[in-house]
Amino acid sequence: MADTKAITDKSERKKVKRAARKKAAPKAKRTAPRGSQKQKVKKLARGQSKR
Repeated sequence: MADTKAITDKSERKKVKRAARKKAAPKAKRTAPRGSQKQKVKKLARGQSKR
């Protein structure tokens, strides 16, 4: 993505960003499902409450 920190005009910055996005190579398809690397949440013990 183009560095647009120097551009103060919002519409101008938007134009530059859009152009850069169009020019960029398309992202590759995912090989693993999203969030597959996320740590899984352990299920709490069922039944009698702990307190």
